[in-house]
Amino acid sequence: MSYFAINFKHLRTLKGFSQEQMAEELGITRSRVGSYEEGRSEPPLDLLSRISDYFKLPIDAMVKNNLSKVSDTSFINIGNQRILFPITVNEENEDLIEIVPNKATAGYLNGYDDPEYIEQLEKIKLPFLPSGKHRTFPIKGDSMLPVKDGSYIVARYVEDIQDIKNGNTYVILTLNEGIVYKRIRFTENPETLMLHSDNRNYQPYEIHKKDILELWEFTCCINTQEYDESELKISSIAQMLQELGVELEQLKKL
Repeated sequence: MSYFAINFKHLRTLKGFSQEQMAEELGITRSRVGSYEEGRSEPPLDLLSRISDYFKLPIDAMVKNNLSKVSDTSFINIGNQRILFPITVNEENEDLIEIVPNKATAGYLNGYDDPEYIEQLEKIKLPFLPSGKHRTFPIKGDSMLPVKDGSYIVARYVEDIQDIKNGNTYVILTLNEGIVYKRIRFTENPETLMLHSDNRNYQPYEIHKKDILELWEFTCCINTQEYDESELKISSIAQMLQELGVELEQLKKL
């Protein structure tokens, strides 16, 4: 099934164009625009290529994927003819965030560049998030305490690796490691980064920037487990922060 008719009309609407304006932009008649949008005919290859260039979308994405839930025309080009649909919406026009479930983390490495795989992921809405494309990732293990095993990190997509902030935490999709959540620190080598765990029992390790497939900056954490009473004691929290190398004057006074 081709989604071209649905997508062409939706993309025109996102631009705020009438059929006449769209026709003028593409150098065709209004009747042809109407015919394509109603599915009565499809554009020849040369025109399809021109439409693809105009919207800065691969032809495959326009034909094989339903873009009608995308609320923005500024698709993110992430190389190799791959795009990231910036924000999807529900029927109430509320922003939605894809959730990568625990059981699907292994498949994400194979499906992260497949729009059909991403489209079938469950979605949630979190109205308090800042602007940007967000996705939710599961956390395994205790390497990033106090973030617990089974928690979810909501993170914003980073388009340019040069925008990394030294010392911040990121969800990183790597060629060899799959999905990891770590604190990134710069190295003397401009081609590498050092990934640190907040739990000092885990040693940091170096990765090459070229091995990073996707990079998502921490926005918020969703815990799925209650904290034990002992974990909520001020003394336990202070000890944990000290082990992480955090110094807080307020804690010293308690």
